[in-house]
Amino acid sequence: MRTRRKGACPRGNMAERIDDQDPRQRRRAPADGTSAPSAGAAGPPWVLIAGGFHARGGMDRANAALAAHLLECGREVHLVAHAVDPHFAENPRARLHLVPRPASSDLLGELLLERRGREVARAVTAARRGARVVVNGGNCAWADVNWLHCVHHAWPPADAGAPLWFKVKNRLGGWCAQRREKRAVRAARLVIANSERTRRDATVLLGVEGERARTLYLGSDEACEPVTAGARRAARAALGLGADGARPLVAFVGALGHDQNKGLDTLWRAWAALREAGGWDARLVVAGGGRGLPHWRARAQREELGESIRLLGFTERVGELLTAADLLVSPARYEAYGLNVHEAICRGVPALVSRAAGVAERYPPELSEMILADPADAVELAARLLAWRSEIDAWPARFAPLAEELRRRTWSDMAAEFVALVEGAGAACAGERFARTA
Repeated sequence: MRTRRKGACPRGNMAERIDDQDPRQRRRAPADGTSAPSAGAAGPPWVLIAGGFHARGGMDRANAALAAHLLECGREVHLVAHAVDPHFAENPRARLHLVPRPASSDLLGELLLERRGREVARAVTAARRGARVVVNGGNCAWADVNWLHCVHHAWPPADAGAPLWFKVKNRLGGWCAQRREKRAVRAARLVIANSERTRRDATVLLGVEGERARTLYLGSDEACEPVTAGARRAARAALGLGADGARPLVAFVGALGHDQNKGLDTLWRAWAALREAGGWDARLVVAGGGRGLPHWRARAQREELGESIRLLGFTERVGELLTAADLLVSPARYEAYGLNVHEAICRGVPALVSRAAGVAERYPPELSEMILADPADAVELAARLLAWRSEIDAWPARFAPLAEELRRRTWSDMAAEFVALVEGAGAACAGERFARTA
């Protein structure tokens, strides 16, 4: 039996990072990417090429889980990334190849990441027979495994009302991402998607045929448990949201840029309509930073919604917010999966999600009322919020079976399944248990 800490889903010890400016916490790999085989290595090495290996983002967290599992299995693992959690540097089998982002430019950083990734992949595969290379989406073209966390070809711009400079930049960035994505995904021998939605997009939009595309859902923290009433009160008090629990709390988590992909504009219109109609007693708490934050704060003041809506800005306390919430709302226009929704449900917090999110396909028919058909329809969203509020005490029990299913499959299980897909079950650690591969 696993021992779990009640009332929270800790993000592990991956809260910090090392980067190219922190040489004290770094295990340097040779410049050519090669190294002597690790003593007792349990198989060929792996090269993982990704933006990051840490717990501050969905893709980065999944990448970190795969890297940790491989290292636990005794593999030599090369991590080519912009940011890596410090604990990886302490592992003698980890080889870190850190790539800067000149002038904090994502585009320049991506170009350098691909160049360094290809250098390391060439050196390791030439030196070690059977070495595997895993890339993420369009970040590097290599003929092995592509772990597809989103599909840019399926991601429409949602920047109506944004400044002209942003629209130009957004579309140029999207065009570059699509071009790199198509080249990298078509080069891969195996494409592993984080949802059926992502797999279908890869098939229809990128031409990935049949068995070359597989679905593997993300995992959950081992220590995740349903939130207790005491933990909810404590989280609300810690966040300054009131500890009495008399007023329902609805959470929204997402970046607040000029792009409205996360759907705060839809939620805002629905919320304002509910307030205007009268009798709406819930409070909305928005977690997320970005260029759009001043606009939303000014709008809340102008529309006199300050008592009903609180904007936290950027915060690393998303876990506490989910613990404090009675409901998570995620009306995203595009979401390849939706890890915040997954984590909320694991805590026993109901989640209202748009059909455009990959995680929605995991909802059973009895939760269909919590799926928003049109993420831009504020009237539909308001109606679903009213329906939730009218049965607020019943929804946690309705979500309980899905929550248990999600909690049962950990990040380690996901990583073991990933290795099994790539190499076959015989490459997994002895005694490792496998969950169902989606």
